[in-house]
Amino acid sequence: MPTANVYYRDEKDHETLKPLLRDLKACLADKLTCGELKLGEKDMSVRFLPVDGDGMLGNVEIEITAHEFPERVKNQDKICYETKNYVEGKAPSVGEVRVWLKLVQLGHDTV
Repeated sequence: MPTANVYYRDEKDHETLKPLLRDLKACLADKLTCGELKLGEKDMSVRFLPVDGDGMLGNVEIEITAHEFPERVKNQDKICYETKNYVEGKAPSVGEVRVWLKLVQLGHDTV
């Protein structure tokens, strides 16, 4: 199951983003769909996390973690860029949004 952590410093940004949760989940599911793997909003876990301290690169930062599939690797910059534009378009008051996509391999030990 893909996850997305949405980091913010200002509580007003949380209040702005919270109503977008369902749409954000659907947007991310669409962008992470690949091949025969069709994702829906119920396949996404999105968490809002306040940050205490300085050092964020954007007003809001989104860190997406998903399994590595060739199609996602090929489109990783596009996925990040389109997610950034989506959130900034839906919630312009939050300011700059930065997005990272971490693609991980799934493995099972047979021993």
